[in-house]
Amino acid sequence: MVFYFKSLDGEFSYYMGKDKYENEDLIKYGLPEDVWFHVDDLSSAHVYLRMKPGMTLNDIPEPILLECSSLVKANSIVGCKKSSVYVVYTRWKNLKKTASMVDGQVGFHRPENVRRMQVEKNNPIVRQIEKTRVEEYPDLFQQQQQREKEIQRQKKEQHKLDLKAKQAAAAQARQEKEARSYDRIMTTDNMTSNTELKASADTSAAEEFEDDFF
Repeated sequence: MVFYFKSLDGEFSYYMGKDKYENEDLIKYGLPEDVWFHVDDLSSAHVYLRMKPGMTLNDIPEPILLECSSLVKANSIVGCKKSSVYVVYTRWKNLKKTASMVDGQVGFHRPENVRRMQVEKNNPIVRQIEKTRVEEYPDLFQQQQQREKEIQRQKKEQHKLDLKAKQAAAAQARQEKEARSYDRIMTTDNMTSNTELKASADTSAAEEFEDDFF
């Protein structure tokens, strides 16, 4: 079972597992857009924010960070009793799981990409978020596979667009090069006026007349 929540502005969704065993599935079958939240140095639920495609950690609005942090604090047996705790968060793809780790335990591929923030008790925010909770039994593996296929399709489409743009730019460059070459051929230094042509013709005719006379 997975618990799903809505942000207070309705723009984002949050989710978390019922227990540490379901957290293992969430760690394994996350999506590239997911951001993982956990109370620092304390046991707590694993709360995930599903960002919109293309977003980065820097793009997450402050109210959304506060809501996720408040939710994860409220779902910590020890943390919920404290006036404030520190919460860490990072991209799902930065989570690292090894065989020696117990259920629910994670490490990081790049610890420098883990962020930390302090959050105080926010019961009003948590109560409002809890009102949006929905319990579901999703096929996390299937969701992950579908998302990966969609990402590959988008990459192929983008590659085609990039290739077309590159070909169009090359064609434009060729046209401009040909135009510059034509302009050089048609400069006044390389052109002969009608007057010059007539003078040349008259000179040739005079020379031919002189040759015939002699």
